[in-house]
Amino acid sequence: MPADFDATFAKLREILRPYARKMIVVHDTPENYYLDTKLTAPNGKPLMFAAVRKGKSYVSFYLFPVYMFRDLLKDLAPELKKRMQGKSCFNFKTIDEEQLRGLRELIKRGYERGREWVNR
Repeated sequence: MPADFDATFAKLREILRPYARKMIVVHDTPENYYLDTKLTAPNGKPLMFAAVRKGKSYVSFYLFPVYMFRDLLKDLAPELKKRMQGKSCFNFKTIDEEQLRGLRELIKRGYERGREWVNR
């Protein structure tokens, strides 16, 4: 199946949109959708939550909670695990419903885990 980066980007952006009202939308363009939390990191800047970026070879999906809480990845489906690049990035040329479902669950768990961490 040929890659359709526009469709892949749109699907990934859409699964982040429900969190936008609770976050700071840093970028919202056809190539880059980026959400920061309202928390301040030790460097004085807002802490990243997630982003989607359309590149030349992939559409990259970043989810910072999996960097902070590595145990979120312990039950990660193999079809998502093989898409991982680095500690918090997933690269896609296309994406299917099963992968989207897995990412939705991972985002939800990451968001909840971050809320627990903030409220300690």
